[in-house]
Formats: sequence, C-alpha cells, structure tokens
Amino acid sequence: MTASLQPASGQFHPDRIHRLPVRVYYEDTDFSGIVYHARYLHFFERGRTESLRALGIHHSELAAQDDALAFAVRRMNVEFVRAAKVDDILVVETFYKPQKGARLMIGQRILRGEDVIAEADVEAVCIDAAGRAKRPPKSMAAKWADYVIQPD
Repeated sequence: MTASLQPASGQFHPDRIHRLPVRVYYEDTDFSGIVYHARYLHFFERGRTESLRALGIHHSELAAQDDALAFAVRRMNVEFVRAAKVDDILVVETFYKPQKGARLMIGQRILRGEDVIAEADVEAVCIDAAGRAKRPPKSMAAKWADYVIQPD
C-alpha cells in the first residue's frame, strides 16, 4: 500500500504558474517561533525542482546522461515580506520568464493564503560535468517554453 504514496509535487495551473503546497514544521523555525530565513531558500528550491519534474525534467536523469547536466543558481534576489510560523500552510509559486542565452530566469513567490511571505528572482544556469555553463539543450528548453510568462 505504501508504494502508491507519493510526496507532494504540486502542479501547473492554466495561468502557467506551478504551485507547490508546503507545511511549516517546527524544524523550519528559529528560537522566536518564526520561519528561519534560510528555510525559505529550501522552499524555493523544492518549488523549482517540482516544477521541472512536472515538465518531465528530472535531476537524476540529467546527471546520469553521458553528457551529464545539472542546474546551478547563479544569482538569487530574495525579498522577505512577512513572517511564516509553525503549522502554516504555504504555497510556493514558480514561473518561468524568457530565457537569456544560457540563463534560465525564474520568478518565485511564497504565499500564505493571499499574503505574500517572500519573493525571489532567480537566475539559474545549466552546467556540464566540469561545472561550465552551457545552453540548455533545445529539447529541454522546449519543455518549459509553453510555460514562459512574458513581462508586462
């Protein structure tokens, strides 16, 4: 029976935003009872990973290829807007912006209901086994192309 249990993976919605629900555990908080700032980076990472997985891009498969690939965060700007607390149910939103060469531009938000808790602008790059940046293969870029949100 446990073989049918799967961890939460979230899903893409018609607005092209991937949403992943997460619960705040005691281990995510600091001595004051609010979420420790570095834990938001974990929530953002889960959102990016699960959005890629929903597109059919799996980190383990990329690493196992003859020409192994991985993603690396090159830059990340985070704005902490409100505090989250233990037992809060949060939603990590992940959306793709137009790609810039080898750089994958990603926007993310963490929400509690309608309230924005944190926002991030992420620049990730595809890297080879030696750690050199390279353009994502066209077949990979095609998987997220339909989910790119054009700037206003």
